[in-house]
Amino acid sequence: QVQLVESGGGLVQPGGSLRLSCVASTSITDISSMAWYRQAPGKERELAARITRGGQTDYADSVKGRFTISGDTAKSTVYLQMNSLEPEDTAVYYCNIHQNLGWSGQWNYWGQGTQVNVSS
Repeated sequence: QVQLVESGGGLVQPGGSLRLSCVASTSITDISSMAWYRQAPGKERELAARITRGGQTDYADSVKGRFTISGDTAKSTVYLQMNSLEPEDTAVYYCNIHQNLGWSGQWNYWGQGTQVNVSS
């Protein structure tokens, strides 16, 4: 069974930076997109950033210009560089890999989540 393992979360002061990493325990074929979601206390999970197999990216308005997503589909690995962090970025961050096998179906893989706390 495929597992996504995240790392890089922690406590950082406002204005600081963190880099999140996510790697699959086994190679995932036919990746159509990779993404980072986040869930703050008392709020619903939301998309923070996504990158497609072709390299197109999109970001939540709240993180544009501060976060950068990158990844390597061949290595089933995705990263999130977070700069100029704000207290509002405090959340559990989840990586997601979407696999599209065409007629065989589509699958979403999720990491266990990594906590990011932005506080002075």
